[in-house]
Amino acid sequence: MRRRVVITGIGVVAPGGIGVKDFWSLLSEGRTATRGITFFDPSPFRSRVAAEVDFHPEEHGLGPQAVRRMDRAAQFAVTATAQAVADSGCADGLKPHRTGVTVGSAVGATMGLDQEYRVVSDGGRLHLVDHEYAVPHLYGYFVPSSFAAEVAWQVGAEGPTTVVSTGCTSGLDSVGYAAELIREASADVMIAGASDAPISPITVACFDAIKATTPRNDDPEHASRPFDGSRNGFVLGEGAAMFVLEDYERALRRGAYVYAEIAGFASRCNAFHMTGLRPDGREMAEAITAALDEARLNPDDIDYVNAHGSGTKQNDRHETAAVKRSLGEHAYRVPMSSIKSMIGHSLGAIGSIEIAACALALENNVVPPTANLHTPDPECDLDYVPCEARAWKTDAVLTVGSGFGGFPSARGDHQRQLESRPGRELRPRPGRRPRRGGRTGHPRSSDRDWGHRPERPGHAGILVGDLCRGERDRRGAPVRRLGLPGPAGRRGPGLRRRAASAEPAAPADRSHDPARPGRG
Repeated sequence: MRRRVVITGIGVVAPGGIGVKDFWSLLSEGRTATRGITFFDPSPFRSRVAAEVDFHPEEHGLGPQAVRRMDRAAQFAVTATAQAVADSGCADGLKPHRTGVTVGSAVGATMGLDQEYRVVSDGGRLHLVDHEYAVPHLYGYFVPSSFAAEVAWQVGAEGPTTVVSTGCTSGLDSVGYAAELIREASADVMIAGASDAPISPITVACFDAIKATTPRNDDPEHASRPFDGSRNGFVLGEGAAMFVLEDYERALRRGAYVYAEIAGFASRCNAFHMTGLRPDGREMAEAITAALDEARLNPDDIDYVNAHGSGTKQNDRHETAAVKRSLGEHAYRVPMSSIKSMIGHSLGAIGSIEIAACALALENNVVPPTANLHTPDPECDLDYVPCEARAWKTDAVLTVGSGFGGFPSARGDHQRQLESRPGRELRPRPGRRPRRGGRTGHPRSSDRDWGHRPERPGHAGILVGDLCRGERDRRGAPVRRLGLPGPAGRRGPGLRRRAASAEPAAPADRSHDPARPGRG
């Protein structure tokens, strides 16, 4: 029998909100965290806006030696991990050889490398760099595997430890790979998520070169405008989100609070262009359909779509077409929004940050808005939840990602599910039968328009579903199920969204949960 995988802890480091409580406050209030770049002089660049994290490592338990050793992105990952482990309450029961780590990152220690190059080259004036001025930990900046190593050292994990780098879908793929390791019994607990801190001159120059970022420098707070008719590029961001994933039976035995069960995941590659997308959204639609099949959900079971929504012309048209193609007429009824409008695009980290947003949307029955959406685009004609969060009964959530490079996910299932709130009974929808049989898709050479240059290949679809089976746990509280798809031809188990507790246990501090007494 295939093991079930649940999320029992969440940690977030994001622009405008460090910690789950502040992060959700920002999203639910529709506030934006974008501003002019402050990390360096951005005046030579086309795009001079970003979503920066107000992060002070010493406030999060990182001493001077740790700060010198770790790049900013590694600091984010370690901080988010500490939050997730504390939230899960699992620290005392971890078995090192049965605990693993997966960390996603698109660009690794870019900020640290950029800073070190400027030091050892005397601000770029020296053709030959002087290694005598380099920090002793430069090698750790050079290899992205240092992120996973830092997290593993922090929690004492001696099991499978991996860095996943598949562009902007790294955060989705990292969680999916971790879930599969638990399912195949290679680990009982996985610390999984992603981190990126790319706001450096070299990264800004890269996206300037392909004109992917917005030049709206005169109004940084409203610069990120996914699906808006005046959008002209994304806003670069930074951040991290980490999760504690564990075997459901283990969570049950220790009386853990379960946010979600991972239910379905799929990813595709368009084999077409490094930064290109077909306008019909075929590859993303294939990923969504495969995810639905794996989760055994019908398109009209989806209550909310968390969009990639980067704010580029091509991506938003492509994504709109993909959702229509995969969900059919239901696409016009389901709310769909992009949190990048508020926190920018943190590259590899954003997929994991969006998983956290989906979990909180399910928990609070609130759909976060797409900020700065005022001007309709005739080609983007779905319900994008403009400007204000919306109270919305949300049981099944689809979150999608799209990444430069066209990378598919390494292994099969990303599935997430949240716990139902006390007193909130979910009933099965009548007349719905599970979809069966995944579809695979690969573009034929005759379909390739080699002269077309759209914007992003490599599509990963993650489903956070919630299917009620009318069950109750041992406390008599309602149980929620979710399903997550994996690679075509494999089916994931149902998901359960409920506190997995055999006996009442003292819960970990969850001050972000307004539904629980005693939480701030």
